[in-house]
Amino acid sequence: MKLSVIIPCFNAESTIAVQLEALANQHWSEPWEVIISDGGSSDRTREIAQQYQEKLPNLRIVDSSERRGIAYGRNVGAQAAASESLAFCEADDEVGTGWVAAIGEALSQHDFVAGYCDIKKLNQPWTIKARMGGRLVDGWEDGILSEHSFIKYSVAGGYTVGIKRSVHEAIGGFDESLPAGDDVDYSWRVQLAGTKLHHIPSLKIHYRLRDTLAGIYRQAYVYGKGNICLSKKFESLGICSGPSPDGKIEWQLLLKDLVKIRSKEHLAAWLWKVGYQRGCKQALSSEGS
Repeated sequence: MKLSVIIPCFNAESTIAVQLEALANQHWSEPWEVIISDGGSSDRTREIAQQYQEKLPNLRIVDSSERRGIAYGRNVGAQAAASESLAFCEADDEVGTGWVAAIGEALSQHDFVAGYCDIKKLNQPWTIKARMGGRLVDGWEDGILSEHSFIKYSVAGGYTVGIKRSVHEAIGGFDESLPAGDDVDYSWRVQLAGTKLHHIPSLKIHYRLRDTLAGIYRQAYVYGKGNICLSKKFESLGICSGPSPDGKIEWQLLLKDLVKIRSKEHLAAWLWKVGYQRGCKQALSSEGS
């Protein structure tokens, strides 16, 4: 087996078929497999995945329900992989044309590779506009996600990243203790250990944004907590300048922004900022307790 594609998932029945269909349409001359790392889904995720075993004969489903979290799912998938080359993507996105061949060939030349993501195909205009106004997304330009504004080090997003198993195992895999940002943490630790990250232009994924106000808020909240954890974890190395917010100033600005809301995307962008701020505050409060 030349490549193992690992997809962590939990209750992904509404999106996983899109991802698996895109993988079923991939063409590469070398043998490769797909590993669904299921975190204990209670919906039809497993059933839908099983329906693709004819189109993807090397598809396997492994159980990662012992612990919650995408990092744990990624690590369990990596442990089950039959290849030295590991490729990670996510159940709610869609790999681009030629993704498998591109990542497989890239890993024949490099030990750590990352791609780019398009946000136009899978998202409504209002969700794109909303996220353009949210914290941590200053890098969204022309449908491409570049480095986050709070990061001073290259990052491979967990939605399209490839790595050699030996490198993955050498750093202990993904950090399962982080509430979010495990892919950021992973990227930094791999590079700090001496492995260079190579961005591959042909390695593209279609990225799905949250499309409900509640989902946008919840994601921002978790990102806020995760960013504070990353800031503290890497503080001594000076590679993360994530904000430790001044609560009074931030909330005053949010209240001023509230009266300016005129559309759904403006409301969503505001909720993102509120969620992020609350997540930061919760993480800081937990540290102080």
